Amino acid sequence: MSGITDRFDAAFAALPLVAILRGVRPDEVEAIATGLYESGFRLIEVPLNSPQALDSIARLARRLPADAVMGAGTVLSMTAADQVRDAGGQLVVMPHADVRVVRHVKAQGLLCVPGAATPTEAFACVEAGADAVKLFPAELLTPQVVKAMRAVLPRDLRLLPVGGITPEGMAPYRQAGASGFGLGGALYAPGMTATQVAERARAFVSAWRG
Repeated sequence: MSGITDRFDAAFAALPLVAILRGVRPDEVEAIATGLYESGFRLIEVPLNSPQALDSIARLARRLPADAVMGAGTVLSMTAADQVRDAGGQLVVMPHADVRVVRHVKAQGLLCVPGAATPTEAFACVEAGADAVKLFPAELLTPQVVKAMRAVLPRDLRLLPVGGITPEGMAPYRQAGASGFGLGGALYAPGMTATQVAERARAFVSAWRG
């Protein structure tokens, strides 16, 4: 377990931005993910409601360097988590705070980032063993709300707002205590080329490091 946790820590330290490739196809995922990696990204998720998502995850498991941490988003059940594991994924990202799934994922030796929208949900996820908590939807959870949650949650808990995040919109959340972000439509949308995604990725990296 410590090995995969160390890899997550290193990936997070390199760049705490998770690329969410919702809608990506297996025949394009390797080129897009390679461009993201070359732009500095080390955390990549393929939501399970993408076309043939498990195929894409298996391709990334074979293709990406060892310091990349990748897996699936929109994982709703223990069965789905097992499928991600079998495809070679190491990271399970959830939109909800089902602690049964969190405990199951951790028992499989995988990384788990469940979704929470309230302190109650976030504390439950921490108790279940979550490696970080996805604050979702960020459109609802303003920086003021994140600041209030940050004040009561464990100081070392990684909080990742997800939903509508843009390069320009990160700063207020960082000031409120966000540890990183999950990036969706402002980074990748179906139909974009690998070159276009890499260009957007560099904008996010610049905004984070600037």
